[in-house]
Formats: sequence, structure tokens, C-alpha cells
Amino acid sequence: MHTAVDCLADFKAVINDPKDGKSYQAPVAGHHANSLIGKKIGDVIDGIFVGLPGYKLQITGGSDKDGFPMRKDLPGPRRKKLLVSKSTGFKPEKGGLRKKKTMRGNTVAPDTLQVNLKITAHGLKPVAELIKKEEKKE
Repeated sequence: MHTAVDCLADFKAVINDPKDGKSYQAPVAGHHANSLIGKKIGDVIDGIFVGLPGYKLQITGGSDKDGFPMRKDLPGPRRKKLLVSKSTGFKPEKGGLRKKKTMRGNTVAPDTLQVNLKITAHGLKPVAELIKKEEKKE
């Protein structure tokens, strides 16, 4: 039997700060995670969803619970096998190689485990300060 808590999605947010070139990890759970469901790669979201008030973040990608990467040009949240050359999720050892790879669509779904984000607008406090405060609370 499922309770309301079981149905909520949990994500790991990997936040990239292009200003200093560092990446930060933050857990996203509860109603903040549910508000990310349905967003697509390229969408700009408010930083409050990942504990960064005043920030604007752009979704750049992610992966699902089985490790399949999200792909910008594949619509919807479904998985699909694609014939790919050098691109997201496939790095061939020599040029010209193509391979069938399973990819996840560009929409965040409950199956998504990791969401990659890039900061587009900075807030008042530094990111390192806000993320470390959350880690100390645990």
C-alpha cells in the first residue's frame, strides 16, 4: 500500500556555476521535486526548487534511475533506441562509428534520478554558502 509520501519524486540536482567553474550537488525532494516533473531540457526554473532562492537555473540534461542519459532532441519522457554518432551518451574511439544506444527523452519524469542544471542568473548569497548550510542540517 502506497502513502502520499511514497509517490513523491526524489532527484539529485547537479548545479554548475559557470562563473567559478564548480559543480554542486543538492537533493531535491517533496513538492519541489514534483514541480520539476514535466519540465524540459532548456527550460529555466526558479532556484527555490533546489534551495537557491534568487537564482535562475537552466535544465541542461540528466539521467534516469538506470543511468540512461536524457537527450534534447528526443521528445517526451520515454526511452528509445537511437542510432547515434559522436554526441550525448556516446563517445566513439575513432571517427565515423555509429551505434544503437538507449536514450531518455528530454522531459523530466518520476523515473529521472539526476537533473543537471546551469546557473543563468546569480542571487545575493554565494552558491557554496547556500549548499553547505543544507548539508550541515542533515
